[in-house]
Amino acid sequence: MTPDAGEPRPLSRSHGACSITVLSMLAGMLSWIRCAVPAVGSLSFPHRCPCLLSQRQGRLSFSSSARARKQDDFIQDLEKEFVKFRQKAKEVLPGSGWSPLHQTPGLPPEWADIVIVGGGVIGWATAYWLKKKEAIREGVRVVVVERDPTYAKASTVLSIGGIRQQFSLPENIQLSMQSAHFLRNIQEHLNVLNEEPVDIQFNPSGYLFLAGKEQSEVLEENYRIQRAEGAAVTLLTPQQIQSKFPWINTDGVALASYGMENEGWFDPWLLLNAFRRKAISMGVYPCHGEVVGFQHSTREMETDDGRSVSLKRIHQVNVRMPNSMEYQPVECALIINEAGAWSSKVAEMIGIGDGPEGTLEGTKLPVEPRKRYVYLFHCPNGPGLECPLVIDHKGVYFRREGLGGNYLGGLSPTEEEEPDSSDLEVDYEYFHEAVWPSLAQCVPAFESLRLKSAWAGYYDYNTFDQNAIIGTHPLVTNMYFATGFSGHGLQQSPAVGRAIAELILDGKFKTVDLGAFDFIRLFRGTKVLERNIL
Repeated sequence: MTPDAGEPRPLSRSHGACSITVLSMLAGMLSWIRCAVPAVGSLSFPHRCPCLLSQRQGRLSFSSSARARKQDDFIQDLEKEFVKFRQKAKEVLPGSGWSPLHQTPGLPPEWADIVIVGGGVIGWATAYWLKKKEAIREGVRVVVVERDPTYAKASTVLSIGGIRQQFSLPENIQLSMQSAHFLRNIQEHLNVLNEEPVDIQFNPSGYLFLAGKEQSEVLEENYRIQRAEGAAVTLLTPQQIQSKFPWINTDGVALASYGMENEGWFDPWLLLNAFRRKAISMGVYPCHGEVVGFQHSTREMETDDGRSVSLKRIHQVNVRMPNSMEYQPVECALIINEAGAWSSKVAEMIGIGDGPEGTLEGTKLPVEPRKRYVYLFHCPNGPGLECPLVIDHKGVYFRREGLGGNYLGGLSPTEEEEPDSSDLEVDYEYFHEAVWPSLAQCVPAFESLRLKSAWAGYYDYNTFDQNAIIGTHPLVTNMYFATGFSGHGLQQSPAVGRAIAELILDGKFKTVDLGAFDFIRLFRGTKVLERNIL
């Protein structure tokens, strides 16, 4: 039956099936060359090619002994190639990954141990750690599927690249501390032999949170948690703020917390590419395509209270090729859903959330794209090199961008102000109405700033509690999640990638216990709230 024109259909590919046939053809060609070449230039070697001798007896001649030796050397070299060819013939037998045909660039293999859906920084960090932790080389075949290799709309590259330890949850603090340690030693982890050294242009200028009288108590509570987890954070009075950062207006500021180390910002694009380059060098398969569906099996189970529950297991991922209705099926053992703002769409493909409301089967993955604006403005008299990333009590933030008096800034809107996320158009009026007044209040020099440009990017926003969802799904037994970071995924990516690799290969979290971020909390209604969300 012919599929409908609008239906994705399997991509026809017979690399594996034709390999023996191709070998036979190549063997025939080389056998012909082996017999034919000795006759070139009126030379023949009866002891090597009796068929040629029977056809050309009486016409044998040698022009010179030197020429004969040269031709004999050629035949010996050809014999050596035959030895290599025979070895390849053995390798193509079952149990070998060799193929006489090259893999089409961007096309996924027909099978993999692990398929990662989403090629952002979380996806590539996970791929790196899976290969880093594999017991033997090529022991884990990993495929990363990314629908947009240009990353034009990717959350990773459209962020401002900040990293901080100033969170309220111990898990978030530990994730960022582990990630900061990774970035400090990035050459050790992500350097590739004979390639340029990794430089993510890290600027360790810290974060500065400003609090009014109403927020000062919460800021102190957060500070105590951060210090208990080992973060190098200090509290500053208004007088101390003025002494250290004289360009800040402390009117209305009761307290501030300042990160003294392992905080600042870096270039997100450079970190993404460093992870990607290293992972590919370790054997990860990059794939340009879009996951459009799964093939799975279902097993019925009965709970203690007698209720029937369906357990699903994915056996195949269907990856649609660019600008095509054809898809490539990839058999796999497990899937990691790291599709960021679109991870809920991936979850829906396997039926997550399709059941009755209030049941585990009906619990959706509560992640959606939320649009956030980043504004670039210029102020020649603004803060200098000592400028940290500053967040005022309203949530307005800014940081220095380069050395030419340029700054990046913005503000996350309230629930009532959330913009339409169907596109990445920028609302410039939002800057003039909501952002600029607070900037000028915080830094008087910003009264004369000039807005130069802006862009928008997506948060993978967890509408349930604005925190990550990490781990397995209780009913889709081989689907893992790492999504819903709500703005802090980039900075935690090195540690999150490691955590997922530990969960898969070691069976548990080892470096940082992230059990609190599991999927089951969504069904139970147990929120894990982070107070320091920007």
